[in-house]
Amino acid sequence: MSSTPTADRPSVLFVCVHNAGRSQMAAAFLTHLAGDAVEVRSAGSAPADTVNPAVVEAMSEVGIDISAETPKILTVEAVQASDVVITMGCGDTCPVFPGKTYLDWKLDDPAGQGVDAVRPIRNEIEDRIRGLLTDLGVQPCA
Repeated sequence: MSSTPTADRPSVLFVCVHNAGRSQMAAAFLTHLAGDAVEVRSAGSAPADTVNPAVVEAMSEVGIDISAETPKILTVEAVQASDVVITMGCGDTCPVFPGKTYLDWKLDDPAGQGVDAVRPIRNEIEDRIRGLLTDLGVQPCA
């Protein structure tokens, strides 16, 4: 990564449109795999009312409970406080600040999909999170 963490641990923000699927899964995997080694945030440019139930079910299948999570609005402060910002289909709505690392992950949108369609998206996100941990120099704890 080209950005230097501003604290003892790197901070990662995941952004998608509704903060109800992809960004929630990514944040949950990073929290699960990194523990306290990485500060994790997620947000949406137009957050939904609730996390996609198929996403909650798909994550519970791999032992990660996100049923209590709620979609959050993307704020300038969240971007400023993050070392790495990973967008997932939010287009140009994510503010850009110098000195941050920006990655755009092209992932299918699980909105309106059943759990069978969400599983491959979940698996791809887990693979990308494991790669991100390597890039950040963080050993997975799970």
